[in-house]
Amino acid sequence: MNARQPFTLRRSWFEATARARLQALLDPASFREFLPPETSEPSPHLAVLDIPGAFDDGVIIGAGRLDGREVLVIAQEGQFMGGAVGEIHGAKIVGLLKRAQRDKPAAVLFLADSGGVRLHEANAGLIAISEIMRAVLDTRAAGVPVLALVGGSCGAFGGMGIVTRLCSAVIMSEEGRLALSGPEVIETVAGVEEFDSKDRALVWRVTGGKHRYLTGDCAALAEDEAADFSRVAAQLLAGWQEDVPSLAALRAEQARLSTRRTRFAGLRDGLDVWAALGVAEPGQVPLMDRDSLVDLKKGLPQ
Repeated sequence: MNARQPFTLRRSWFEATARARLQALLDPASFREFLPPETSEPSPHLAVLDIPGAFDDGVIIGAGRLDGREVLVIAQEGQFMGGAVGEIHGAKIVGLLKRAQRDKPAAVLFLADSGGVRLHEANAGLIAISEIMRAVLDTRAAGVPVLALVGGSCGAFGGMGIVTRLCSAVIMSEEGRLALSGPEVIETVAGVEEFDSKDRALVWRVTGGKHRYLTGDCAALAEDEAADFSRVAAQLLAGWQEDVPSLAALRAEQARLSTRRTRFAGLRDGLDVWAALGVAEPGQVPLMDRDSLVDLKKGLPQ
């Protein structure tokens, strides 16, 4: 008789709340929340519009340990207004990043799950996004890496898509999505002929974690479970030395992106992009597990 295999509880990152992700990501009992429920600061703008707010305004900030290293953490709650950034939401993120610049933790872990700016707050939300962008860059300049973890139901779009790509590195799951404009926005502006937001397979082929990994927009892929996001983040941080981009490095990256834009001009589907990258059987990519995809990328022409 075969011995019974031990039961392991898997926790989906995609389906979890922000608080559940933090508890599972960090070392046990190490999370300490800043501005907890008793110090509630709901958005005054939503109250004026008679829209229900949330005590944390859709984002949790705090400190904890990852594999023994002291880290600061930001976790957006996609289940509240799609993780949209408003004034209070943005101020909490900026304050946490400024604390990182002062305290010099091993890293800031940014659990992004947001469709972008909270339109209800108009300019206040736009200003908040710009302040977060500056704070991320200032934190990196202070020698503290900022790792973006993307795998929630809202992905990282709009201004949060930009913020995510300003981070030191991006970790995604296959279920994660990352882009500037969301599928619904593209369809609304350019029409369904340009992009059908209801074609979920197409959406993931264009914005999903596998696509972003193959095109070099994320540093590592994680499985859709908190334990694997934790493992991959700890692995990335081991021996990490934050490299503040020089002007020469930024120009080289701009040249790379310009070349990529020319190379993929006119391609409308991830399948076409993967073929252009040298993938022999692009149709097999959505069916591959994480390890197979990593091996596939290693074999692609550089």
